[in-house]
Amino acid sequence: MNSGTGSNPAVGDVRPATSDAKEAKLSALIGALSARLDQGALLMGDDVGDGYRGDATDDRGPRPALVLRPRDTADVSLILSTCNDLGQPLVIQGGRTGLSGGARPREGEVSLSLERMTRLENVDLRAGTLVVEAGVTMQSVQEAAEEAGFLFGVDIGARGSCTVGGNIATNAGGIRVLRYGMYRAQVLGLETVLPDGSVLSSLKGLPKDNSGYDLNQCFIGSEGTLGVVTKACLRLHPLPPLQVNALCSLPSLAAAQALLARLRQELGPLLSAFEVIFPEVYAGVATGGFATPPLPVGAGLYALVEIQGQDESENHERFAATLMSAVEAGLVDDVVVSQSPRDYRGLWALREACSAFIFSMDRMVGFDVSIPLARMQDFLTDAAVRLLAIDSSARPYVFGHLGDGNLHYMVRTDRYEDIADAVFDVVAETGGAISAEHGIGLDKKKWLPLVRSASEIAAMRRMKRAFDPNFILNPGRVFDMETEAAGKAPR
Repeated sequence: MNSGTGSNPAVGDVRPATSDAKEAKLSALIGALSARLDQGALLMGDDVGDGYRGDATDDRGPRPALVLRPRDTADVSLILSTCNDLGQPLVIQGGRTGLSGGARPREGEVSLSLERMTRLENVDLRAGTLVVEAGVTMQSVQEAAEEAGFLFGVDIGARGSCTVGGNIATNAGGIRVLRYGMYRAQVLGLETVLPDGSVLSSLKGLPKDNSGYDLNQCFIGSEGTLGVVTKACLRLHPLPPLQVNALCSLPSLAAAQALLARLRQELGPLLSAFEVIFPEVYAGVATGGFATPPLPVGAGLYALVEIQGQDESENHERFAATLMSAVEAGLVDDVVVSQSPRDYRGLWALREACSAFIFSMDRMVGFDVSIPLARMQDFLTDAAVRLLAIDSSARPYVFGHLGDGNLHYMVRTDRYEDIADAVFDVVAETGGAISAEHGIGLDKKKWLPLVRSASEIAAMRRMKRAFDPNFILNPGRVFDMETEAAGKAPR
């Protein structure tokens, strides 16, 4: 090997030149923005905490050399146009609660954090809408809606820290998709900044607007790869006077599916949630002290069911009567119906304790999958067989949203890649989706071709190239561009 002495450059000299170019680009970016943004908009060095290195997954990326924290849409426009001119890639960060690595920085990226964009306008009482900035937390949206006599249709466990921008970017779901739909159904308008700094503003909140393409839909679920959402006009729903839930023990998954069908038929739109907890998770929650379940362990399956209605006495009685008829039909072994707000909160606390139990164990890997209800037992059976063939000590822990086919399929194992290959293969074979709620990010893109055709991925790449020709927004998330896949620089 060349020692590096003399006039001929050594192979190793390429690396400092690349590093120098990155530093020059960063220096130019800081110089261009520091005079035009406020003091709190740029974080560098020791001011960049570990939280900016990733999301809710255990993996951490490099610490960003620069974190940009805009105050408003104009700041975002300035930042993106400047980064676009310089070819500086950014990782977009909201509440950093995702589980697919989408907010995890990669080498050479700076962070664009929307954490300071937290303005909420007053609820429009006539239209039932609320305009908020991207950094507003879900809990803040829920509280503003409730104070005005409304309900926001999406709820997830990370409500206190997840933000509107991230929820839109991943098309968040949660526990009430059965009644209100995914986050997409709550969005009546967006304000979005494109990579070149252009601002698309559509915040009228019109339920009907077919004036050309609905560009808003391009950004919902796009994981920050096409544009940066800065504001949203959100749809609110009348606050139901009645919210009642019940915990059921059932003999099997088949019984739970039959109960779901019966409740849909007999209760119609009153049914707002249908969650399942498999026995291993229920027992772990109970014996580990994460919650105090009102029903004993040992059942084949547990279901947490909720209704929301306008007539308190009539709907409560109808709910109880429907559940008792399910007991008489042999679908339900035992049931506890909430009789007070305290009971109601306690049953939901039990459901949320499932996550606390799962996260208390090491070597746990999670799969957020959607499975057709008709194939769910096939998925569970085939996946269990393949897990044991790979790792005889692997053990699945399952809970989730049966009402919309979304299971949190957790596995305790040391062999993540092999187990993931097996689980996602079975998901694809049973007609499912490898991501129900948390997106693809960095961590799941290897398996995207299992559930999306080559033509679909090619179309996604064309959209990426059209919106972000310099590939500065969340590059490498969801899929690689052809140049990235070949190991070449995007530009």
